[in-house]
Amino acid sequence: MTISFSVLASGSTGNAFYIATEKEKILVDAGLSGKEMERLMTEVSVNPEEITKILVTHEHSDHIKGLGIFARRHRLPIYANEKTWKAMEDSIGKIELDQKFVFNMEETKSFGDMDIESFGVSHDAAEPMFYTFHHQGKKVALVTDLGYVSERIKKTVENADALIFEANHDVSMLRMCRYPWNVKRRILGDSGHVSNDDCALALSDIIGNNTKRIYLAHLSKDNNMKELARMSVENHLNEYGFTTGTSLEIHDTDPKTPTPLYEVV
Repeated sequence: MTISFSVLASGSTGNAFYIATEKEKILVDAGLSGKEMERLMTEVSVNPEEITKILVTHEHSDHIKGLGIFARRHRLPIYANEKTWKAMEDSIGKIELDQKFVFNMEETKSFGDMDIESFGVSHDAAEPMFYTFHHQGKKVALVTDLGYVSERIKKTVENADALIFEANHDVSMLRMCRYPWNVKRRILGDSGHVSNDDCALALSDIIGNNTKRIYLAHLSKDNNMKELARMSVENHLNEYGFTTGTSLEIHDTDPKTPTPLYEVV
C-alpha cells in the first residue's frame, strides 16, 4: 500500500486531516465535535476505530475542538510539543498520562512504515508546527496557519508529491470587510494567515517535478471563495511558468465536506 490521505475539514470553523499507510492511520488535529469527526471519516470510508494516533499542530479551537472527546472515546495517543500541551490542557479535558506524548518541533519521528517531520510556522499560538509525511519515497506536506512562508519551510516541503497549503484570504476582500482593524492587522501580519497571492508566490518556489496535487486549505469563510482562491493561485502559477490542469492539479477543500481519499502513486 502507498500513502493516502483526505482533508477531512479545512477552514476557520474546523480543521482535520487524515493520512494512512498499511501500518499507520493518523489523524492530524480534531477541530470539530467528536460526532462530526466520526461523520467526516465515515464519508471517506475510514473507520474511526482504526486510527492509530493523533498529531496536533497548535492549540487554537478550530484545530482541537473535538480532540479530547475523540481521543478518550477511542483511547488514542496524542502527540504535541510541550508548549502546545500546556496551552491546550484546559480546553481538551482530562487526558490519561499513557495517552500523552511529546513531538518536538523540528523533529522526525518514525511510526510503523511512516516517517513524520515537524517544522515550525509563524502563527499567533504557543508553538505552532506542521508536518511532512514520508513513505516509500513519497512525500505529503501539510502547511496552513502561517503568516509568511520562510525559506526554511520552503526547503522542508519542496517537491512534495502532494501539498495541502494555506490560501486563507483575498487581500482586497479582507481590507473591505467588517472585521475590526486589529483583527485585519493580525490576519495580514507575520503571525496571521497566508493570502491567495502569497500562497501562489510560495508555491512557485516549492513545486517540483514530483508535485502532482495541491489542495488550497484554510480558506476564510468571510474573505475568500473557493473559485476566487483557485483562480488566483492558478493565474499566478501560470504567470510563473507552471501549467495547471493535467500534470499539476489544484483542488479545493471544505470546512464540512472531506476531500475524496487520494492515494499517492
